[in-house]
Amino acid sequence: MIHLIWVALICIGFAFAAAQGNIEVVTKAAFDGAATGVTVCFGLISVLVFWMGMMRLAEDGGLLQKISKLLAPIVAFLFPDVPRNHPAMGYILSNMSANLLGLGNAATPMGIKAMQELQTLNPDKQTATPAMCTLLALNTASITLIPTTLIAIRLNYHSAHPAEIVGTTLVATAIATFAAIVADRWYRSRELRRPPANPPSQTALTPQPPQTTATPASSSTAPPVSSPAARRTGITAVQSRDTTWKG
Repeated sequence: MIHLIWVALICIGFAFAAAQGNIEVVTKAAFDGAATGVTVCFGLISVLVFWMGMMRLAEDGGLLQKISKLLAPIVAFLFPDVPRNHPAMGYILSNMSANLLGLGNAATPMGIKAMQELQTLNPDKQTATPAMCTLLALNTASITLIPTTLIAIRLNYHSAHPAEIVGTTLVATAIATFAAIVADRWYRSRELRRPPANPPSQTALTPQPPQTTATPASSSTAPPVSSPAARRTGITAVQSRDTTWKG
């Protein structure tokens, strides 16, 4: 979808420039933008290499492990559906630690690895799990203590005070992170309150009594079959009753 938006913006720009007869302005802007991009990239290389080296020193010195231990209870609260000993937890902690130091380029590979590990816990491979949505929100709006990349860009453009944005960046990212956590908790509680898609039928849960097959009654009742001795006993009883009545 993003590439379609960019293609539409480029086409609209060319169309307006051609309509006004200033097509050379668009060509000049394209080449100037490419030159500026290369210049900014070369200016960021030195700063990013420096901070990546500092990140490696912090990792080897145990600073990242200490930060991870401090963040472990928070991560367990934010990701209750991920097992504590799952490899995704380690990548999530590394991603959050790098974002705290403003190293977005270092945090991105850890975020990708965390997403890949969370995908192994996903029963539906076509739909993101709540844990994956939480990680995406926190990676986008993470609290940044030192905005290293922004300071490098300001240095590259010869800012007089490149580090004066530290306080405002900390406040802005803290508010963004708080809003992301609140939205995540709200959507998680809403998902828990949602009834299942196909609730089981009530009749299926209620045990049914066993069915009995009734034997149809006959239209005529057959006379009982008696033995000769029973018939003689019945005749004798009738004769005795008749004799008693007459007497």
